[in-house]
Amino acid sequence: MKTRFYWCFAFLVLTSSASAVALGPVQQKASAPSPAVPTRQQPAEYVLGPNDEISLMAVEMEDISKKPIRISSTGDISVVQVGRIHAAGMTVHELEMEVIERLKKIIKEPEVSITVTEFRSQPISVTGAVVKPGTIQLEGGKNLLQVLSDAGGAQVEASSMVTITRDKELNGPIPLASASKDDGSGYSVATVNIRAIQEGKHPEENIRILPRDVIHVPQAPVVYAMGNVNKPGKFVLNDRQSVSLLQLLGMASGTAPNAKKKEVRIIKPVEDSTRQERIVDLEAIEKGKAPDVTLQPNDILFVPDSAAKGALRKSLDAIINMAPGIAVYGF
Repeated sequence: MKTRFYWCFAFLVLTSSASAVALGPVQQKASAPSPAVPTRQQPAEYVLGPNDEISLMAVEMEDISKKPIRISSTGDISVVQVGRIHAAGMTVHELEMEVIERLKKIIKEPEVSITVTEFRSQPISVTGAVVKPGTIQLEGGKNLLQVLSDAGGAQVEASSMVTITRDKELNGPIPLASASKDDGSGYSVATVNIRAIQEGKHPEENIRILPRDVIHVPQAPVVYAMGNVNKPGKFVLNDRQSVSLLQLLGMASGTAPNAKKKEVRIIKPVEDSTRQERIVDLEAIEKGKAPDVTLQPNDILFVPDSAAKGALRKSLDAIINMAPGIAVYGF
């Protein structure tokens, strides 16, 4: 009997312990508060500034919660039963704590929630060859690639070399080796290769962009391959300043049938709206009997058709006056 009693007692103890273990986490999960999750409208540690608009909600304080509040150009807000607060420079959380402390004079345990309804204090400018140039609000911390994405990304004809200009008095110098030295201008200027950042070669150059920064994406230099080639068009030199004839032909998928290789022309525009032409023996270059030729920005490679004997000059004139809809390719 004693043995049976002990076995029953042990079974009850083990069953109770197992139930406690099973119920413990459930009870703890139910009682734990849900963590606050930052959203796009409420980025973590966003620093408020002039012209930002906020919504202030306070339990049992309807007068406070009636309409959004615009932070003045001097950085102040005025709240019913709270008074004037210099909100610029505070994070959203810090402002909430300040309002709570002031409301404790009239409410025992005030509950306050603040969200940013309009971001207006952290403008930056994105100019040049992007899809949507103009002013962008940072809405908290963003790096260079994120800002360019907000501007719609770079255009096909954009250079990979992007310039960042920063007001040193406002935000200090740009923390990059390429940043300009102190020349007394009050601005720090740096050039960054965004293609290298995207390829993971220089991730440290994907720096945080600060309010009032100016980001400029210039047009890349271009060269043209026209005439009897398989893929005629405009070729963008994204991060280079020149290209060889054979490299350009490679991008143009080579010469088409009936190409007159011995009389390939390189056309160079000059300042007085005229042009210089140079005849090149492509066949000799391909066989290694003549050196390759370098094309500079705006040069035109024209491969004539051996069958069109009398139309060469007319073809060249048509190419110089190319239509804006010409195909565009990138290296």
